[in-house]
Amino acid sequence: MARLGFAVHPEDKEPPAEVIQLAGQIEKDGGSPLAVYREPIGGHWQIFAMLPRDKVQPTPYQRDLSKAHAERLLKVIKKIDRFVDPVVAVRADGGYWTPNGNHRRHVLEKLKTAFVPAIVIPEAEVAFQILALNTEKAHNLKEKSLEVIRMHRGLIERGEKRDEEAFAFQFEEPYFLTLGLLYEKHPRFAGGAFSPILRRVDRFLKTSLKSAYATRQERAARVEAADTRLKEIVDRLKRRGINHPFVKNFVLSRCNPLSRARKTVPGFEQAIEKLIAALEAFDTAKIRQEDIARSAVFAAPPPA
Repeated sequence: MARLGFAVHPEDKEPPAEVIQLAGQIEKDGGSPLAVYREPIGGHWQIFAMLPRDKVQPTPYQRDLSKAHAERLLKVIKKIDRFVDPVVAVRADGGYWTPNGNHRRHVLEKLKTAFVPAIVIPEAEVAFQILALNTEKAHNLKEKSLEVIRMHRGLIERGEKRDEEAFAFQFEEPYFLTLGLLYEKHPRFAGGAFSPILRRVDRFLKTSLKSAYATRQERAARVEAADTRLKEIVDRLKRRGINHPFVKNFVLSRCNPLSRARKTVPGFEQAIEKLIAALEAFDTAKIRQEDIARSAVFAAPPPA
């Protein structure tokens, strides 16, 4: 093992026993713990180490790898001929999970390196918090929603008993959970069109994660029913020769049950039922192509 260094806080004579044990486990796994130190914000103990590359995997909850981003990263690392950005890792399932470094891990795999430089955190539960802060590549709505619903299921599988509301920091937005279920079933789901409504009416649930998951499935089913009505309207408009990329957003804005809501906003179930009723009553005969085009112009963000 490489010489293990210690960055000791003035109040500490040596790191806690569990941190030293983790450093020993890294060595047993074929890695090299290089330094044990306390990070400067919360004073938490961490280990800087070289981990065996074949033992480092992404958490099973996070978004899928972006091939384009990985290829760009590979080109940059080859160009500078060095790797300067360690991943974060926690020990899990006989190996190590990285919640924020899957693209970097993938590049090192492509380059067939033996080790992955990593900051190893002793508390495995921190992986869920780090997922919420992942800035390696900006998430789009689909990626974030899929990541969050996988985290939700992962916590259930771990036997977590706390309410869904207790994980508001990790999940960020409640409607991500509902959309995540829809994206899993329908990868091309129009989440961006529905999100202005869902973000206003969806809330974190004050029930256990397992119970909340069942409610999420019910909510996703009702949004799916609304999407079915929406697709029928779009098809009718297309048969009339009206075809515009903003058409779904236009129809939903016309049927939005929250458009006149001011002081009070209806609950999720009531809002979605009102939306479905409005979609069922939508009169496509009154819609013209220029109405949709004009609405798209007004909805566009101002130039930078």
